[in-house]
Amino acid sequence: MFSAKNLSPQQLSALTALTLSVPITLGLYFFNHTWWVTLISFFVIFLGSFGLILFTLQTFIYRKIKLIYKLIYQTKASKREEFYYKNILPQKSIDEVREDVEKWAEQRKEEIELLQQNEAFRKEFLQNLSHELKTPIFAIQGYVDTLLNGALHNNDVNKKFLQSTSRNIDRLVNLVDDLDEISRLESGEQKLHYQDFIIQDLVKEVYDTLYLTAKEKEIRCVIKKGCEFPLAVNADKEKIRQVLINLVENAIKYGKQHGMVEASFYNVDGKNVLVEISDDGSGIAEEHLPRLFERFYRTDLARSRKVGGSGLGLSICKHIIEAHNQTIHVRSKIDVGSTFGFTLAAKKQTIKL
Repeated sequence: MFSAKNLSPQQLSALTALTLSVPITLGLYFFNHTWWVTLISFFVIFLGSFGLILFTLQTFIYRKIKLIYKLIYQTKASKREEFYYKNILPQKSIDEVREDVEKWAEQRKEEIELLQQNEAFRKEFLQNLSHELKTPIFAIQGYVDTLLNGALHNNDVNKKFLQSTSRNIDRLVNLVDDLDEISRLESGEQKLHYQDFIIQDLVKEVYDTLYLTAKEKEIRCVIKKGCEFPLAVNADKEKIRQVLINLVENAIKYGKQHGMVEASFYNVDGKNVLVEISDDGSGIAEEHLPRLFERFYRTDLARSRKVGGSGLGLSICKHIIEAHNQTIHVRSKIDVGSTFGFTLAAKKQTIKL
């Protein structure tokens, strides 16, 4: 079906010239009644109109369109682009060009919004990092200055101050180590060593590691009933151990006294295993959930500092799981508790013939 929308400049010029030539030559024939004069007039008017209209389109419209394309793609025309400008672009209608420009403008808008968002996150990250570094540094400075000003020879306080200084130095070292690990994970320098293992066994080992921590708050660490059937996964065991220690430790820290930490495991689709760590603590407000895995993001600044930690644990968990090409998520409700879950690749089954 004929469509004026897809006409090239040549076709549009020819159609316009024909539209002008036919009524003019019919008018000449009406007054002259000489067919050969009319025919010559038709060709002269058609060719003249065609050339003038095509020249106008090429000079004042399509050249401007080509310039717009060069500007929005910010390129010097290569041979390939020159071919595009000469052969493909002229086939496009004005509406198609408008759609291309609108699409480009929308992409630029999204890029600018993303850059602004990243800039806001960068500023917030630097502020948080500065605060995290200054707190132990100022504490160390205070203890050292006090010791140098005479407290070093005071047996009642010198050992206490040195112990406090040591704790703050450990905090700085842990912070730098965590930042270094995130950098290696992001850059891909941290290589993963895949192996097959039973995920329930690893969780039990983590429970044993954190037994004394849980005992202080009389929290029971259990595996959910019905999830005892061993599930084999393929992952970096030590990295997943790090993820589980972080999640279980957080569940204990923010869990209620005499509470419970529960691990559950599900074979999702035969290809992936879902691991969930749940607590019955105070929970997390919904507005905090989307940013929970950001570096240094804290839902309750005072409480988080009281229980310790660098504020990078969940961010490291996220990077480790994503390095496995898997996902991590969180569900939480105030006064009910929180559930952190992540997926791992299931062990590939070998078929024996």
